[in-house]
Amino acid sequence: MGVRSFRRAAVAVVAATALGISAAACSSGSGSDTSSQAGLTAKSSPDAATLAKLPAKAEGAEIVVGDPKAPHTVTVYEDPRCPFCKHFEEGGAGAVARLAAEGKVKVRYTIASFLDGNFGGDSSKRAVNAMRASVEQGKFPEFHAAVFASQPKEETDDAFTADNLLKIADQVPGLRGAAFDKAVHENTYKDFVSAAEKAFEDSGVGGSPVVLIDGKQPAGDGRAIYDADAFKKVLADAGVS
Repeated sequence: MGVRSFRRAAVAVVAATALGISAAACSSGSGSDTSSQAGLTAKSSPDAATLAKLPAKAEGAEIVVGDPKAPHTVTVYEDPRCPFCKHFEEGGAGAVARLAAEGKVKVRYTIASFLDGNFGGDSSKRAVNAMRASVEQGKFPEFHAAVFASQPKEETDDAFTADNLLKIADQVPGLRGAAFDKAVHENTYKDFVSAAEKAFEDSGVGGSPVVLIDGKQPAGDGRAIYDADAFKKVLADAGVS
C-alpha cells in the first residue's frame, strides 16, 4: 500500500508538530504484521439524530458532508482502525456535526487504509468500501460515525469483516438492502478505497486523525479535537460559530 518506512512514533510526532494535533495519533510508519480476527460490538453514534440530517456526496477521493455552500470547511483525515480517530469522533466531531447541521460548515473526509499495511488484514479497506457504499443510500454520516463507535479494542484486530460491517449497518435505519449488502460483500468501491489512500499519502499528513479548519491547523496543541466543548471553542476562535 505504499506505507512509509519511517518509524511509527517518529512519524506521529512529526505529523502532530506540523499540523497541530496531539502526539497521540496513528501514523503511517512501519508496524508489525500481527493482525488477528476479532469480534466487535455494533453500536450507533450518540449523534445519530444530528448526523441523519446531513447530506453527503462523493467528490473524487473525498466524501463531503453538509451543505456544499457552507461558508467554512473542516478537512478530516482518518483511518477506520485508528483509535485516536475514534476519540475524535467521540469528541470534537460532535461539535462539527452540530455546526454542519446549522449550515455553517461542511466536512471533507479523506478516509485512508494505511493501518492495514501496518498491522495486516483488510479491515480499513473493507470499512472504507462500506462507508463509500453508504453514500449511495444517503446514510454516510450515521454509518461513518457508527463504524468508529463500533471499532474493536485493538488496531491489530482485523474485525471489520463484511458480516460485522453489516451488523453495524443494522444500527442505521434504512441502510441495509440488496445494493448496500452486495457492495459490502463484493468490495464494489475498491477503486475509491485505493484513490482515498493515495490522496492521503499525497497529502503528506503522515498520520491520523488530522483535522484542519479552512485549510489551516487549529490553534493550540491539538488536544482540543478530542473534546467537543474544547473544539467548539477552537472552531469559534477560527471564525466558525
